[in-house]
Amino acid sequence: MAEEILWPREAGRFVSERSRDVHVCEEGVLRVAEMLYGLRHSEVLSARGWSLMNPLAPPPGGDAALNWLLVVDTMNFSFWPDDPDKQCEVICRGKTYTGYMALCAAITRALDEGVPITDPAYFSKMSLEDLGRVLRSDSSVPMPMLSERHNALTAVGCAVLTHSGSFRCFLEPCNNNALKMVQHIVELLPSYQDEAVFEGRRVAFYKRAQILVAEVCCILEAGGQGGVSDMDQLTMFADYRVPQALVHLGVLRYSDGLMDTLKKGELLDSGDRREVEIRGCSIDSVEQIKEKLVQLMAQRDGEECHINSALIDFFLWPYAKEHHKEMAHIPIHHTRCIYY
Repeated sequence: MAEEILWPREAGRFVSERSRDVHVCEEGVLRVAEMLYGLRHSEVLSARGWSLMNPLAPPPGGDAALNWLLVVDTMNFSFWPDDPDKQCEVICRGKTYTGYMALCAAITRALDEGVPITDPAYFSKMSLEDLGRVLRSDSSVPMPMLSERHNALTAVGCAVLTHSGSFRCFLEPCNNNALKMVQHIVELLPSYQDEAVFEGRRVAFYKRAQILVAEVCCILEAGGQGGVSDMDQLTMFADYRVPQALVHLGVLRYSDGLMDTLKKGELLDSGDRREVEIRGCSIDSVEQIKEKLVQLMAQRDGEECHINSALIDFFLWPYAKEHHKEMAHIPIHHTRCIYY
């Protein structure tokens, strides 16, 4: 009988307890929990915080925003440039964007140009050339992994059409339950099956599936359409930018060997032990931050904490972008894959 897969929270703990090159530091965990405690009533730690950090997202409410999310999160992977001084750039509504925001800008630009890029009936059948025009760069550097993005997007479009015809209908069997949504997405959309093997156990990170569900929740809440249950069961979204911020904040510590490897710019394969340790320890460290924040609010305010790991991630990711110059000496790990 096959051993059951460990879902992200359990996977993070399992990896963290056995990690050789990445370590969670208790002092850093407490420091960030204190930082978040000071922001506990701020919009940046609310469902509205996501829309504040992403001005290109459609207004909440209706199917348009949900369809936009599906398209963006299906292609939300691998934006780091081969040459850090040369990046893919997309100009949208008078502003220039790079990285993940370049993808958001490209999708919004296409909609402004009348391309029905968020309609499953369209993007399930679009050609590689069509997607290339949508994701065209305004610099000399193209968006990486165009073929992989095309494969993922058309496959998702076909699956949605087969099972419902719209993303809202696709999610209906989940009854607005976050864990059921993640499971539904992972089972029916293969490009979201973000898993690895570590110490003989199958571990799941489900970065894109979890972020898609978290953003669906934010859209529904911000649009006054009710909340999603079990959101507190989601973890942070293990990518390459947030771990850098966690190292900068003293939450994670890399071994000298791993730090040397990353500073040399060596690529880590998806599933490499060190790559799994970075992602797993990132998840576990944010769980520890959340637990400490819960304790602080209970002890000091006598209040229940409603800030979950997804909202903490929604704080850390823009924090990393905002403070990128301060943490430039901390290398991010480079892994070319479709999972993040």
